[in-house]
Amino acid sequence: MAKKKILFINQEISPYVPDTTMSVMGRELPHVMQDRNHEIRTFMPKWGTINERRGQLHEVIRLSGMNLIINDTDHPLIIKVASIPTSRVQVYFIDNDDYFSKRQMEVDENGIDYNDNGERAIFFARGVLETVKKLRWIPDIIHCQGWMSGVVPFYIKSAYSDEPSFANTKVVTSLFSKTVKGDLGNNFKECVEFRDAKSEMLTEYNDDFNFDELGKLAIDYSDGIVISEKNVNKTLQKYAKEKGKPTLGYQGEDFGDAFEAFYDQICPE
Repeated sequence: MAKKKILFINQEISPYVPDTTMSVMGRELPHVMQDRNHEIRTFMPKWGTINERRGQLHEVIRLSGMNLIINDTDHPLIIKVASIPTSRVQVYFIDNDDYFSKRQMEVDENGIDYNDNGERAIFFARGVLETVKKLRWIPDIIHCQGWMSGVVPFYIKSAYSDEPSFANTKVVTSLFSKTVKGDLGNNFKECVEFRDAKSEMLTEYNDDFNFDELGKLAIDYSDGIVISEKNVNKTLQKYAKEKGKPTLGYQGEDFGDAFEAFYDQICPE
């Protein structure tokens, strides 16, 4: 296949978080594509559980400093970077004191979902896309892995559709079994508004935005879907099928050829 520029937007990447199907794929898929001479960029949130000294993270001053307004509040965007020693994959981390660096992942120390998980996903999506613009790098494909990246497809096809960095970019979303239990906030539709991304575009989704609604939003605005585990949410699998989205089935450990072929299908030469 023709060499492509692929932006991976991941919720989890091993070894920065414990091994799960999602975090291992977050590490291995960019590694495999990089080894096949595709040009990649990789992003994830800088969760509070990540040890910056052990992971050798450092701030990228030239990319940091922007403020993003979410729910009428300014939130500073901090960008950090590190490289995975075993794979040579460079990872950019989206950081912010309010949403990430002082908190765990989906749930707090008592196992309770954070009630602003929706806002966190919105900040993460906008933070990644604004950083990619600053990098002056134009991806052919954006591959979203994990619910934290679920807002990205919607933004690419609305708020950022006229941006030169993303005007011709195709979006792929991977579905995993991991979920969050609570709602993503009853003000999600208002918080997600940005530029041409309007709350009126979300009338067909429930007002109490939960994991399934975010999954449907990601599917609706994606160009292709990947089934990343055997026990992926049946509701979302059925929804993707009903929408007629090109879908790559579960591949197991030997996935390189199948993903390259799928990327070619979604984004022809």
